[in-house]
Amino acid sequence: MKRLKRSLLVQYVLIILFATMILPVSMVGLSIVFYNTLYKEESVDRLYNGTDLEEMWHRTAKGLEQATEKEIRDKFGQLNEVYTDANLYWVDAQGMTRVMFPANLSVREQWSATDAIQFMKDHRGLTTDPFTTVAFLGDQGINGFIVFQLPRSDMESPSDKLRAQYNFLFPIALLTVFGVFILISTLFFYRIRKRLLHLQEAMSISDQSGIPSPVAVSREDEIGRLELSFNRMVQEVEEGRLRQIEEEELRKELIANLSHDLRTPLTTIRGHAYRLQQEQLSEKGMESVKLLDEKIKYMDGLIDNLVSYTLLTTGKYPFHPEQIDIVRLVRTSFAAWYPVFENLQFTMELDIPDRQIFWQADPQWLGRILDNLLQNIHRHAADGRFIAIRIQEETLVIEDHGPGMKSKSSFQGVGIGLSIVSLMIKEMNLAWDIQTTTQGTTMTIRQRQRSYTNEH
Repeated sequence: MKRLKRSLLVQYVLIILFATMILPVSMVGLSIVFYNTLYKEESVDRLYNGTDLEEMWHRTAKGLEQATEKEIRDKFGQLNEVYTDANLYWVDAQGMTRVMFPANLSVREQWSATDAIQFMKDHRGLTTDPFTTVAFLGDQGINGFIVFQLPRSDMESPSDKLRAQYNFLFPIALLTVFGVFILISTLFFYRIRKRLLHLQEAMSISDQSGIPSPVAVSREDEIGRLELSFNRMVQEVEEGRLRQIEEEELRKELIANLSHDLRTPLTTIRGHAYRLQQEQLSEKGMESVKLLDEKIKYMDGLIDNLVSYTLLTTGKYPFHPEQIDIVRLVRTSFAAWYPVFENLQFTMELDIPDRQIFWQADPQWLGRILDNLLQNIHRHAADGRFIAIRIQEETLVIEDHGPGMKSKSSFQGVGIGLSIVSLMIKEMNLAWDIQTTTQGTTMTIRQRQRSYTNEH
């Protein structure tokens, strides 16, 4: 229930209900105020409709058929208190004006039949002013007739006057309610938008670890629950990052210790293998010693790759970029590997331009990349007996006809070697691509930025 009260949906529904109810409530209140203040002294017995007034006057005449002059005067006095602006007078059977209200009323003293008929013709109609009604006293007017005249301006009821005088209040009240609703809604949604923008800003601002900082939870509504969820997510991501850092440090420490621990027995084994080569051995024994020496070299390369990978991932591998001529570097590296591929009867192609091509790179790192790639061909693509190194449009291309990287090999360790190549290429802002099938593998390396060239 407490959460429901703090819900943004409930708050907005209350705003709508407030805007819906305030108009009828305010109109009723205004009506009550106007009636109580402006018309509280109005008589509840007063009539305003012409038909009602005419019926009232005929009833009055019927009640005064046998009345004396004093009774007629008293009745006219009572009516004059209600209709203060009305003209009331009685003309008797002889045509004499007997009773008048007000007393100074200007009316003829003697009436003839012609005067009475002309008077009725002049004052009969729906639009004549003042409103006039005539009633006879007694059958056939044996006691004369009475006249009631009231200005039509006094025949407007208080409600009509109120509507006419304050008719503009309804649209003003409606516009006021609408304006208040718009204002409250604008403030309501502005507050929501401000909180959402604050949350968005917190998501986009991160510290050195790349993780946003927690936000302060101001209210326990839907956005507040979103902020709580965001803070929990930040906390979980931070805890995961710390666990990852801890696990990464343990892994690197394990690799470093393992590499160090493996080198000691490997050195001993290599020493004994060298001693065995100096002894008189049978042909099969000599083959076993050579195979043992080859495997020792292979294990030594794996350990070296493990150490290099650990140093690269920790940022401790020496890195000294400079402008280097990759044509010269490729020629030097290929010359070092030429005898190896020649002994394996490889078909070799070297297609490099007779000009300098400069890359911004570390010469030791780029040399290590070439050695790893050529060693990978030597170990895993020897069956293809083909290697080609080209520089085409300042892009280094290395191609072999081996079984492809997806095929199984008698040697393992290609994964970490290529991982080292990938890390070094990324750090030197180079780009590379590998296309491998069962018919061979093609690797390309190029600079991401424009390279510098200088013709001989």
